[in-house]
Amino acid sequence: MKKLEYKIEVNGSAEKTFNTMLGLKDISTYEKWTSEFNPTSTYEGSWVEGSKILFIGIGEGGKRGGMVSRISKNVPNQFISIEHYGILDGEIEITSGPQVEQWAGGFENYSFREEGGNTIITVEIDVVDEFIDYFQNTYPKALDKLKEVIEHS
Repeated sequence: MKKLEYKIEVNGSAEKTFNTMLGLKDISTYEKWTSEFNPTSTYEGSWVEGSKILFIGIGEGGKRGGMVSRISKNVPNQFISIEHYGILDGEIEITSGPQVEQWAGGFENYSFREEGGNTIITVEIDVVDEFIDYFQNTYPKALDKLKEVIEHS
């Protein structure tokens, strides 16, 4: 896997940015910015450190799919680390075997640094080679959408 990094500065406190990004007060704020990855993007589970969380979208044919993950670290308003350890195929969580070997142990890390009323979000994600172009094209759009959601809420 290769580590990719993205940064964006938003006009809003770290607390507002963190809560909006994760959809802590209203899941629709999470769903709005992640719709750039999949129009039906959502999550099920908890952002509490150590908890399992499923990142879900509806694929072709109406089938649920996504990632089976765990919140590795959660420092409110400062840092969140997500470890991916499986994939969701319909209602089945696959956590071993060739389908997940390439992703297993991959992380998404989000840092939030407040400066003068603005917050700088730094994203570091582990990506397998076949998805690098997808993330290079999609992640900046998703972060622009997140900025819009934060600044207009």
